[in-house]
Amino acid sequence: MFRSRPFLQLSYICYMSTILFQKENGVGYITLNRPDKYNSYNREMALEFQRVLDVCAQDDEVRCIMITGAGKGFCSGQDLSEAMNPTPEEFERMVREHYNASILRIRNIEKPVIAAVNGVAAGAGANIALAADIVLAADSATFIQAFSKIGLIPDSGGTFMLPRLVGMQRAAALMMTGDKVTAVEAVSMGMIYKSFPDDTFLAECRKMAENLAQMPTRGIGLTKRLLNQTYSHNLDQQLDAEKHVQMEAGATYDFREGVQAFLEKRKPVFKGR
Repeated sequence: MFRSRPFLQLSYICYMSTILFQKENGVGYITLNRPDKYNSYNREMALEFQRVLDVCAQDDEVRCIMITGAGKGFCSGQDLSEAMNPTPEEFERMVREHYNASILRIRNIEKPVIAAVNGVAAGAGANIALAADIVLAADSATFIQAFSKIGLIPDSGGTFMLPRLVGMQRAAALMMTGDKVTAVEAVSMGMIYKSFPDDTFLAECRKMAENLAQMPTRGIGLTKRLLNQTYSHNLDQQLDAEKHVQMEAGATYDFREGVQAFLEKRKPVFKGR
């Protein structure tokens, strides 16, 4: 199914009820797997998704994570059949345990996370995608802040991430109107990184994921840590944080290998440590 490289591990596949997980060539491929429901998020999917993210965080063989959806959708947000007339306590638990916990895992894993948006990403599904480090999309994909259509506010970090990506004015308009954004529009406004034609989309996403998996994973993870901190730091604080984190990066095997390879005029072989 995936291209194989002889010096990397063979494919490993694990099926859960709502998640498909495959590990190959240093990449952990997570597929939201409720295609008949456009991969809408329910409690079972939320907990399985978090469980597999925890596995990826702890597995040294996983040096990049790619999240996508089965079928025609990436994720259509909350499965509303599971959210009919919830009590305030049930509503609070749903947001805290299903969505906040998922977003925090994506942001706190010190490995690159790609969202490969293959179709509609609506509501919380859009914001789960935007929580990734790099968002790629098929040209036919769409992003919709659908919350206003049912009288809710954007959760799953949407009010945090989207204004930082596209600016306050545009974020407000998209959230209040629930207007649909095409993949091409999302690229042009800085919401996502790139889009690709549907027929080459998956291959392009896998190519990027495999390339990232061969890069210095610790250094990339430390970069992600600093990017998370920059939202709350002033310049002096961020410069100080860079100083300390650079000390960590300078103590890694991959830094030594990168310098040695440069001096020897060869391609470095990073190990992610």
